[in-house]
Amino acid sequence: MSSPITFSNFNNIDFNLILNSVMQQESQPLQALQTRQSDLSTLNSQYATLATRLGAIESAADDLSTPDVVQQFTATVSDPGALTATASAGAVAGRYEIVVNELARAQVTASATTTPDTDTTIVASGGQLTIGGVQVTISGNVTLKGLVDQINGTAGVPATASIVQTAPGQYRLVLTGTDTGTSRAFTIVNGLTGGAGLAFSDTNGNGVSGDSAADNAVQATDASLLVNNLPVTSASNTLTSVIPGTTVTLTAKDPAKTVVVTVSGDNAALIGKVQSFVTAYNALVSFANDQSKAAAGGQTNTLAHDSVLRELRDALRSALLGAYGSGTFTHLAEVGLGFDRNGNLTLDTTALNDALGRDPASVTALFAGTATAGGAFSAIQDLVRQYTQAGGFLPEAQQTVQGQIDQLGRQIADMQDRLAVRRAALLQEYIAADQAMTALKAQSGSLASFGSSSSGGLFSNF
Repeated sequence: MSSPITFSNFNNIDFNLILNSVMQQESQPLQALQTRQSDLSTLNSQYATLATRLGAIESAADDLSTPDVVQQFTATVSDPGALTATASAGAVAGRYEIVVNELARAQVTASATTTPDTDTTIVASGGQLTIGGVQVTISGNVTLKGLVDQINGTAGVPATASIVQTAPGQYRLVLTGTDTGTSRAFTIVNGLTGGAGLAFSDTNGNGVSGDSAADNAVQATDASLLVNNLPVTSASNTLTSVIPGTTVTLTAKDPAKTVVVTVSGDNAALIGKVQSFVTAYNALVSFANDQSKAAAGGQTNTLAHDSVLRELRDALRSALLGAYGSGTFTHLAEVGLGFDRNGNLTLDTTALNDALGRDPASVTALFAGTATAGGAFSAIQDLVRQYTQAGGFLPEAQQTVQGQIDQLGRQIADMQDRLAVRRAALLQEYIAADQAMTALKAQSGSLASFGSSSSGGLFSNF
């Protein structure tokens, strides 16, 4: 066994051990405060987890609380190489036959003359080039590249200029309309002067280029198609009104081919959103069950007995069991949403598919409500917000716990300061005691030595 360590190394009393023992005893109230603060911090963390679970439920409910989200559609196309179709809210289920006779095109007009390079040869030194009624004025020598820059830098020109190399040492100016359709066709009046010159085709000799098909590399055209044998024309290849709620984009023409677009309800998308809600709800149930198990195991820093969690769980269950709408289906259980014996939410996808097939409008009213009454998921949104919004039950509970944590922190700091003062005072007392004992021991040794020497001198004379 090792010797005790003392302040002076001369005494067998371990004052360090005594000091630590006394301070450990006097620190017990501090440890109790620290334990309580730790428990409250854990409790606050549980509230944060609860808030996260509620946020997931609110988000999933939001995805099911509007009619546009509930009534989703999908569009399939028999020949995606000819056109594409995307269905959205307001689509009408049905079969649509489309024949694309012509695509909408932008006018393309190229210069009739070429230049041997793009940035050396001067093609003009003055004048103007009028494109679609917008005048591009030249003031000084310009190369082909310089002319392109001036055209593209002039506001309102209905065409974009570029340079195309058509053969070695042959470059042409190309003007491409900024939009498709016959209404966006443009003419060119060439008033450029000086330089090597630049010319455009003028087939009819009227001093205007681009006003006849022979002048242009591509003539501006409108899209032309048949939709269920009804003729349709459009300046754009993207059409938003030929099929209700569906955007059709034309990509290739073939007057001999009929392309079928089928618009139908997209049950899979809706079922996926409902399943997301089920998952979010069951995550809350699992959290509540974990809290109860922890409390049963003796933990005190849980929400198992907290009124906020208990009332929330009861309110959510009641909302999910409530009646909504006034159609064929008025309860979520009628469309496949129910509870198992453990309180978890379940989804019968077959029942939901059947309900959507029988009366989709009633399912929409049940989920999202009508103009006069809310649906199940909008009710759940409102309920969750009572707990999560500023001033709600959950922020209020968190604020209360945080206040207790802060108060304990101040008490702990004060007690630590007092204990530090107490330790310093005891240390000084023990040092003084140790020094006193050392002095006494030294005096005792001196007396013993003095006694020995006195005895030796006294008896030596006999």
